[in-house]
Amino acid sequence: MIPLSFTHQDKLMSLNMNDLPFYETPELPGIKSQPLFLDIENSVWVLHIKFAPGTRLPKHFHTGCVHMWTLSGSWYYLEYPDQVQTAGCYLYEPGGSVHTFVTSEDNTEDTEAFIYQTGTNIHFDENDNYMNTLDAGVISMLVNAISEAQGNGPARYIRGQSAVDNAA
Repeated sequence: MIPLSFTHQDKLMSLNMNDLPFYETPELPGIKSQPLFLDIENSVWVLHIKFAPGTRLPKHFHTGCVHMWTLSGSWYYLEYPDQVQTAGCYLYEPGGSVHTFVTSEDNTEDTEAFIYQTGTNIHFDENDNYMNTLDAGVISMLVNAISEAQGNGPARYIRGQSAVDNAA
């Protein structure tokens, strides 16, 4: 017997990444991101990301967990310089971790990865002062503003908690 479901699904929620643009923002130089799934209510984000050689993100604290698959290039955390992540690496980070993401300046290609993350990144400057936060809502706001400014309408990605008009 088929179980009773409270979620009606009349079509697959699917995207072809080859049809989606990458977004770049001045707030995050050296990063091209392609949002695939953003659930603002539950703060879950799935991104396909390319990091240019020499990219360094602010030190950040994760309120939730991260799963990251490295497809090409290499990167490391300043706090763990001997644990370089390269193509084929899978990384799990529990909530509460703090680190500084870096791609080497001598990388010969972009570092490409898929990230599944829950919660919020809380960013700090070099003196450990609070800078800002990054979560599914902020990412949604940024990519939608960029897409609208380019005349493309809202960015296309699967939206959590809204099965109606998903992947608009």
